[in-house]
Amino acid sequence: MRILHTSDWHIGRSFHGHATLDALRGVLGSLVAQVREHDVDVVIVAGDIFDSAAPAAGCYAVLSDTLGALSDAGATVIVTSGNHDSAARLGFQSALLRSGIHVVTDPLSTGTPITVDDAHGPVHFYGIPFLEPALVRHLWPDAALRSQRQTIEHAMDLVRADSAVRGGRSVAIAHCFAAGVDATPGVEREIRQGSLDVVPVSAFDGPDYVALGHIHGRQQLSERVRYAGAPLHYSFGEADKPRGSWLVDLDADGLSSAEWLPLPVPRRLVTIRGSLDELLGDERFAGDETAWVCAQYTDATPQSDPMRRLLARFPFCATVLHTPVGVRGDDGLSYARRVREARSDAELVDAFLVHVREGEGASEREIEVIREVIGEHTLAEASA
Repeated sequence: MRILHTSDWHIGRSFHGHATLDALRGVLGSLVAQVREHDVDVVIVAGDIFDSAAPAAGCYAVLSDTLGALSDAGATVIVTSGNHDSAARLGFQSALLRSGIHVVTDPLSTGTPITVDDAHGPVHFYGIPFLEPALVRHLWPDAALRSQRQTIEHAMDLVRADSAVRGGRSVAIAHCFAAGVDATPGVEREIRQGSLDVVPVSAFDGPDYVALGHIHGRQQLSERVRYAGAPLHYSFGEADKPRGSWLVDLDADGLSSAEWLPLPVPRRLVTIRGSLDELLGDERFAGDETAWVCAQYTDATPQSDPMRRLLARFPFCATVLHTPVGVRGDDGLSYARRVREARSDAELVDAFLVHVREGEGASEREIEVIREVIGEHTLAEASA
């Protein structure tokens, strides 16, 4: 059996205020083409289908069109909910979907598989929707479910118990933060509280393959346990992380192979750094003019209207940061103390500049101008 493991589509998510719906539609179209090309039997989407609990109308169209296209390509589709999804909204149409498309959002379905047969017999797919401990512990009153770890371990116990009775091969699908992953700061919404909610890899013992979602970068925690990551870049922190999915083959004995299938990147992401004049004119940045750009300008002082000026060269400049170099280190002095200790008007002005420039005082040229202005002022006072 051939399985395509994807996750974290985040339909409706913006990128620094820019819509991503059209770009995502194109990437998912490429994913559908891969399903056809590689004769995929089952497509797994491991959570965070939408980016919010109340997606806009256009997001539903992208989802329904993609699920329909995957089914038309000959694949059985199994979708589970993630922490960004509203299980109720994602699952309310599940009963109306065509045969071969399954949306798993009901916690009580945990431990009840979707079974797909191949030449070697049945493969049982156990979808585990995102389980918030506080919201599901009443469903299993005899289990201690105070953390994500305990909840996933309980869910996997249900999976292993059912699998032992049914026999045959099995695949588990979950959405969580597993131990040992490399997360992207600020991107994956936290579903942890300290270390208690980190799920150990050993929790997933048993199935022939475990398809995880939540982490946006490709991760391999063991030969059997993997994250596919998101199909689109949603942060500059993800720029160096490949986009794609896992193509997984099961033979009669279980996991046979797992191959990475890359997806196209609609527009690459770059972070460029230099003085504002360098960013605006230096030829070394010419190749970045069609990319999504995070511009970091290093001038000692904030420059006038940097975004407008940078957009003239980089039409897809998404964010601008002022990251000055050579800034004087913090000497621990407060502004009031600097003012008190100033021995001249020139030092008083310099103290003000250090304060407003976060440590950078007057340059040599500025010191000359300050002295000229102060000198003229003193001369005028003397002649008055």
